[in-house]
Amino acid sequence: MSNPATPDRESFRHALTAERNALRADDAASAAERKPVVLDQQSVGRLSRMDAMQVQAMAVATGERRQARIRRIEAALKRIETGEFGLCVTCGEDIAPKRLALDPAVATCITCAKGGAQ
Repeated sequence: MSNPATPDRESFRHALTAERNALRADDAASAAERKPVVLDQQSVGRLSRMDAMQVQAMAVATGERRQARIRRIEAALKRIETGEFGLCVTCGEDIAPKRLALDPAVATCITCAKGGAQ
């Protein structure tokens, strides 16, 4: 099934690929922040360790959100390749072009995102 009403898939592919590459670069750049905190009382005081642990926990959470976004982007790129981009993965209806413009990785129409038709 193909969605001829979907605007320029190639521009969506380019935007999604660029975002994925930027996220991967951010992930690589922040890898050191996600490493476990060394608990050495001789080199770091208790409050400094707690601060370091908080920074590490926030970096891990940010990394997890980044990886989830990358997975959504890769799924959207696959839908572009298979000709299913712009179609709701739940009901098969068109996703509104404005919704895709806001987030090209979105996989569902607004009706399904809200929980389906009532």
